[in-house]
Amino acid sequence: MTWEIAVVFALVAFALVQFVRERWPLDLTGLVVFAILLLISRLPGVSSFPETGQLLKVFANAAPLTVAAMFVLTYALERTGAISRALVALERVGNIGPRGLLLIMMLGAGVLSAFINNTPVVVVGLPVAIHLAKRAGVPASIFLIPLSYAAVFGGCCTLVGTSTNILGSGLLADAGQKPLGMFEIGAVGLPLAIIGTLYTVWAAPKLLPARKTLAEDLGGEEGISEYAVEAIVHDNSPVVGKTLLDAGFGPRAGMRIIEVLRRGEPVFEPLDSLRLEAGDQLIIAGAPKSVAAILGMQGVNLKAESGKAGQFLAAHETHLAEAIVGPLSEISGRSIRDINFRQRFGLVVLAVHRRGLNLSRGFESVPLQAGDTLLLMGSEASINQLRRSSDLLLLDRTRVPTSAQKASAPLVFATLAAVIAVSAFELLPIEIAAIAGCVLLMVTGAIKPREAYASVDWPLMFLIYTTIALGVAMETTGAANYIAQNLVGISAGWFSEAWKPIAMLAVIYILTVVITEVLSNNATVVLMMPIAIGIALQLGLDPRPFAVAIILGSSAGFATPIGYQTNTFVYSAGGYRFGDFFRIGLPLNLLYLVGAVVIIPWVWPLK
Repeated sequence: MTWEIAVVFALVAFALVQFVRERWPLDLTGLVVFAILLLISRLPGVSSFPETGQLLKVFANAAPLTVAAMFVLTYALERTGAISRALVALERVGNIGPRGLLLIMMLGAGVLSAFINNTPVVVVGLPVAIHLAKRAGVPASIFLIPLSYAAVFGGCCTLVGTSTNILGSGLLADAGQKPLGMFEIGAVGLPLAIIGTLYTVWAAPKLLPARKTLAEDLGGEEGISEYAVEAIVHDNSPVVGKTLLDAGFGPRAGMRIIEVLRRGEPVFEPLDSLRLEAGDQLIIAGAPKSVAAILGMQGVNLKAESGKAGQFLAAHETHLAEAIVGPLSEISGRSIRDINFRQRFGLVVLAVHRRGLNLSRGFESVPLQAGDTLLLMGSEASINQLRRSSDLLLLDRTRVPTSAQKASAPLVFATLAAVIAVSAFELLPIEIAAIAGCVLLMVTGAIKPREAYASVDWPLMFLIYTTIALGVAMETTGAANYIAQNLVGISAGWFSEAWKPIAMLAVIYILTVVITEVLSNNATVVLMMPIAIGIALQLGLDPRPFAVAIILGSSAGFATPIGYQTNTFVYSAGGYRFGDFFRIGLPLNLLYLVGAVVIIPWVWPLK
């Protein structure tokens, strides 16, 4: 092993640790690695390391540009309300039972996800899934994980279904191979989607727990999401001098007293004997109905998120709602306090859920993230106003586009269809067709340039570019080939020559799935692709089936809520726990593994 290979391995390990710890944003970690690579490339006497020009050349890679263009096209279609109307149409299906409605929802979401970015399909589909679950008489938790899975299934059926497909195809082309055709990956993605859908429809009612969301039921029944809020006891309040239980707080009211602060200091007296005083601050955890009940207590107010003295909920602001932060929300990365949430939306944030955890105290200073679920309280008019917001999505209703946005739907739909058609018939490369489509929509006024730029996930773009640079370093230094040689060498003692190709295909797929469960799927496909191609070349085989295994495996993050971005969005919304994904997702991962190992060599022979 050369020192250059050792340096690259160290950078990969550093990036993986930072990605998992999340102390820095993913794109910042990528930029740090990229900067280190650039500095090393300028050292004198460095031979087997990419030159500065090679590293900077990654910004000319067509695959990320295509991903950016598809973000714009998908956003243009979503803002017209076309995705919402397509999903809402599912609500008109007759009463065919829970599994029947679940199947219809998954088929609808899967078909949409095959042709547009699957994340907006899940975000827009959340209220629809909750409504269908309510019609079926089952908790929304039975429908939301399947919604996420359906988006993944559909995304693996076409080149444009997900950014990892586009990126993997581009990396394949960079390696001197023919890029994937529009529907080529569907030869294996479609059978796997059918298998996955049938399994999920059968397994979801059996394996998923009954965890209700706020949008289903504000009644505070067992299993509903629990929120932590802060209440203030005022002077002359009837509860002054009473114990917590006598005042109406405690288990009988569906509340847990987390902490009592008196003059800013925690009270260590036993809570069952503590008598309330004016000015006491109570940190209370409970279901939404319990939180709302506090408003009915005379002389007790819920504190607004701003933390400013005297800023409490008014009597008319007694409507509760639950909303999720959108994937491209302008408020993402900024705290509730920084954006003056109450002034901006006319609503108070009572609590924040993130990845199954309740951010109780101090959440107003924590930067919001896409997928965060907020418990809001305010006037009915303010809540209804959120229906037109692209920053927050109400979980009990879909976003309503303006009349002008609706009017542009035919042009947007025709443009997207044309991009797919000319790419499928190989009249134009996908990157040219997608960019031309974006320009057409901006020129015709269907979407403003400012909106187009804002619709691109720029942190993801920088993550992709910088990870590609790390992949270039792995290839140039021989690090990827070093891993490939060792994996092939280890397999020699375990498998015969006849079984070695299929065994290595399985190993590559498994490694990809394991990494994507804890890492960004786009970073996974970039890091694993050089290794997969190296293994194929070591065995004297066609790299294509190995590349397809990487592309599919990087999207097959079914067993954890962080394995795929759509899982993260349904995590808080469904009130799930980490183990819920593992229970239903691990068998699905095994089904996908068997299916991929059987179907891929049949479509692309290992020769």
